[in-house]
Formats: sequence, structure tokens, C-alpha cells
Amino acid sequence: MSMQGCWSFMWPSNELVCYRGCTLPFAPSQLMGSSRLVNHETDLPDYYQVWLDLAYNLSHLIESGKLRDLVHKMPVLSTDFLSNHRELMLAHLALGAISMGYVWQEGQHAPAQILPKALAWPFSIVSCKLGLPPILTYADSVLANWKLRDPAGNMEIGNLDLIVSFPGGESTRGFFLVSLLVEMAASSGIMGALEVMHAMEISHLVGVRNGLAKVTQSLKKMKEAFKLMHNHVDPTIFHGKLRIFMSGWRDNPILPRGLVYEGVSNEPILLSGASAAQSSTIQCFDALLGVKHDSETGAYLTCMRDYMPSGHRQLIETLSCSSLRDFILSHSSSDLCQAYNSCVSALVELRNYHLNIVTKYIIVPGNLARSIGCPFRGVGTALNSRGTGGSNLMLFLKSVRKTTQKAHINL
Repeated sequence: MSMQGCWSFMWPSNELVCYRGCTLPFAPSQLMGSSRLVNHETDLPDYYQVWLDLAYNLSHLIESGKLRDLVHKMPVLSTDFLSNHRELMLAHLALGAISMGYVWQEGQHAPAQILPKALAWPFSIVSCKLGLPPILTYADSVLANWKLRDPAGNMEIGNLDLIVSFPGGESTRGFFLVSLLVEMAASSGIMGALEVMHAMEISHLVGVRNGLAKVTQSLKKMKEAFKLMHNHVDPTIFHGKLRIFMSGWRDNPILPRGLVYEGVSNEPILLSGASAAQSSTIQCFDALLGVKHDSETGAYLTCMRDYMPSGHRQLIETLSCSSLRDFILSHSSSDLCQAYNSCVSALVELRNYHLNIVTKYIIVPGNLARSIGCPFRGVGTALNSRGTGGSNLMLFLKSVRKTTQKAHINL
């Protein structure tokens, strides 16, 4: 895979451009352009070195039990010297990762109840500037958390590394980087979705069909990228060491009242942890295809948009206005129906595969840890049936699969 602009690029959200009649919060070249994609920012002004020192040594500090003590010694820093979007994103990633490490350093039995002001105050301000919540998100941990080992090399897993990591070694690296490659595989599908919208506006049936074919192929590529998880992530390590650091403080039995952000709020704040439900790619495809989820599931997915960069949210809203399914039903074209159904089937297959992954990496090791115990301090057996975003995991995944299946058009 060549290193090109892709869906994983964290574009500034305040730039609106027009593409084929659609007003978008990003340039299409930022999805699949010909310009080469630069590494994410890995440096901040020297003033913020204390943040980076903790973030870049996070795994060791967590496992040695030193992180909380060092956070307690941190000064409360101003955010005024973060001068651009890239620096704000790196600060959000660093502060989010440190916060997760601080809360969960001692595992599920001794979570922190208060986030110290030295973290809570600047994290809240940075989050406000970005339009993101003050917690580590999927966008932080996956989309903005990679760098190239060889800047001239290809964007493939052997040439990628994490900017910030957690306990779990190669399995942690593999989990986040495979997730990134799944997102990258979606980039051609996002472009296909935009082509479908443009073709609908001019009633160009062949263009709609061709755009849907691109989406279908992209969904199949996403599934293939997903398969790399088996080669790079050990289920016991993922469940026992990494997963708890993705857990938030909403609908979490370990922190049922939430987390107090010192200097920000006297009352606990409820926020969901990083979750695949915060990935905007699948919600984009749902929006394009007109997949209608039931009220509870739909409300949860809509809530998860608050954890996405604003440009991603705007794209989902743009695609939600496409009325593709109605467009196809209004035209007597079996080819168009088949192209649409093929796309829906590919999305169902991707969701099926996600269910299989969840079973292997969460349900099975969770049941094993409950029955015989787990050697890792960080394991969250209280979360065996819940996603890191707070959802009832298997019920949620089966629900979205079922509603996707219902989107098929009867020929």
C-alpha cells in the first residue's frame, strides 16, 4: 500500500470545500490524494516536555506503578503555546493517554476517582478547542497515534509504529495499527460514497452503480485488513493488559458515578471510552446506505459522534441526506439494486467478522479469566459483557448486524 492521503488523516475542521456539488469539511485529496501523507506531529514546544516525557514512557510508568506519583508532581500548564491543529491533536493524545494510565494504573480494583488538575484543566481546554471530549478517543488512539519508521517507506504494518502506547507490548502495537489499516482500507469507499452522491444529483445511474462498487470493494478490503489482528494481537494480552486502558467512565460498573475533573467540575463527569463505535467510517457507510438502527442502538451511535473530529461528524450528516435507498427504489434498474445489495452484504460480512473478533478477544478470554483468574493486574473482568464505550457488547453488535441485513432490497 502506498503512503497516500487517506481517511485516517486528521484534517482541520474549519475548512469547507466544494466537491462535485457537495460542501465538505475537508479536501478529497486528504482522503485519497496524490500528495504523500506526512507523519503526525510528535513534538511540542519545550514548555510541554513534561507531558511528552510521561506519554512517551507510559507503558513503563504504568507497569512500574510510578505514573500517579509523577502526575501529582506535574505543574498546571497553560495551553496558550499550542499554536496549531497538529499540536492540539498531539496534546489531546498525550493528555488522554496519561489520563487513562492514571485512572487505571492499579487495575479494576483501585481506579482513581479524581483526575488531578494538572491533567484535567489543560485537557479540558485542549478538548474544547478541538471539539472533542476530555477523554482518550478512537480518533486519538488510532487515527492520530501512528508514525512511519522510514518516512520514505510504505504505509504498512512493518513500517508503522505508535506515538503513544500502553502495556501489552507487540499486541498493543498490533491492535492499534491493524485498526489503522482497517480505517485506511475504507478511504476508497468514502470516495466512492461521494461519487454516489454526485451521480444521484445528476441522475447518472451508471455513476451510482460504479460508486457503490467502490464502496463494496472497500468494505471487503477492510475485512481483509481486519484479519491481520490474528497475526499481531494475542487475545490474553489484549484482554488482560490493554483493554482496561480503553475503558471510560460512563455505563462502567467500575466507575459508576463517573470521574471528577479537578478544577473543572465538582461533580463527576460521565464519558465513554475509546471504542470502534467511534469510528466514523462505518457510520458513513450506514448513512449512505440508509441503514436504520433501532432507537436505543441508533441513539448510542449518534452519541458516539460526539467523540469524532467535527469534520467526520459533518461528513456523516452530509451522507445521511443522500436518500440513496429511495433513489434506487424509484428507478427500475436491477443492476442498481444488485449493486446496492452487494454493498449491504459486504457491510453485513464486515459486521459478522467484527463479532467473531469480539468473541475471540473479549468474550472467550473474559470467561476464562472469570473461571480461573488472570495473571495480569489490569484485567477488567467486570467489563466482560460491556464494550469500552459502555454498550452491552454482544447485544449491540448483533443489533447493528440485524438492522444492516434488513436494508437489503427484495428483487
